[in-house]
Amino acid sequence: MDILWGLLTLPYAPVRGLTAVVKVIAREAESQRYDPANIRRELEELDAAAAAGEITSQERDLRQQQVLDRLTGTGGGARRAAPGAGRPAPGAAGRPVNRRRRGR
Repeated sequence: MDILWGLLTLPYAPVRGLTAVVKVIAREAESQRYDPANIRRELEELDAAAAAGEITSQERDLRQQQVLDRLTGTGGGARRAAPGAGRPAPGAAGRPVNRRRRGR
């Protein structure tokens, strides 16, 4: 049965081969993107660019945070909301306000 299946799917062999190559390339790119040595090199390049005046210190800080977020696996580091932001106010969004009075 395996021989028959191999013969029937032979025309799709180039597609399977291409898919395998793309998976290997994607895996390698992913490993290089998150490699601590590459991240350190990027941080050093950012510091050198800031020292040379090519970028501002705010831009350097933003890019450093993005690189460090990539290292730690967190997302949106420079766009973090203030503590308590995003929480609905009492009574908003279907959250009823507790109107019981104390002492009754």
